Amino acid sequence: MPETERQQATPAEEKAELVDWSPFGRVVPILAASPGAGATSTAVAIADALQLAGRSVLLVDAGDPVRSGLGRAARADGPRRDGPGPAAGIRFSRRARAVLARLDVADLAAEAVLFPPPPYWHPGGRGVDVTVVDIGHDPWRLATDPALGPGQWLRVGSPSPIPALVVRPTVPALAHAEQVLARLAPWVRAGTVTPPTQLLVVGARRWPKGVAGTAGRRTSVLLPDAVFFPHNREVAAHGITADVTPSSLRTPADHLLRSWRVLPQRTRRRRARWPRHARDSNGRVADHDTG
Repeated sequence: MPETERQQATPAEEKAELVDWSPFGRVVPILAASPGAGATSTAVAIADALQLAGRSVLLVDAGDPVRSGLGRAARADGPRRDGPGPAAGIRFSRRARAVLARLDVADLAAEAVLFPPPPYWHPGGRGVDVTVVDIGHDPWRLATDPALGPGQWLRVGSPSPIPALVVRPTVPALAHAEQVLARLAPWVRAGTVTPPTQLLVVGARRWPKGVAGTAGRRTSVLLPDAVFFPHNREVAAHGITADVTPSSLRTPADHLLRSWRVLPQRTRRRRARWPRHARDSNGRVADHDTG
């Protein structure tokens, strides 16, 4: 390459090394097309469906702690591991049988916060079948350089990650999805990141009339296989808690995982049960859903 062209080359044009994702099993990054699209509830429904199918699950919450939707996803906070810098670390907790790994940032940190690379997020000492990542960042900013921050979970590697893009069933949401896919395109061409090949639609059972026809060139390719997660009033009102996600959300998650061959086609094998807990202050038994 001539020197002048070399100087003009962008980072996206430089091939990145393949990441060894095998310690994390199959990596499923969930990316929102816009803030509030529903990536968190979708990621948790997928993680719950996996552990109820008997899989060892790591649920990664890569979002900023002050904007995280998983602050109440575990009954108690677990131990903290330092990250590459003193300001940020990883908090490992339990969500039933799954491990929940959340970004933990010091309240009064004077140092710049360095986002911990994926190896810091592994709980260690146990096998992981599937890692579900709630990327939880502004998609436009994230796509500026996926080699940094939470975008690292989209890196090309082996086994190949299975990214999914979450949208609302609206015309503006499809426009946002098209913009995100276009922004990721140079990194995809460079072989740096794995593109989302699955569209997850949150808040509906089908496309409202006249919406799907507005999809752009990149998004329209994903429309035929879109998976719909219906609106759930309980989750919409109270967010994600330590209780199992409703079956109305886990059912499409289960179908999705089987279409990806992350789970086998249905058998008569008995499903795992969500752990029972003591009654709460209102006398109700928590986590009683068996899937």
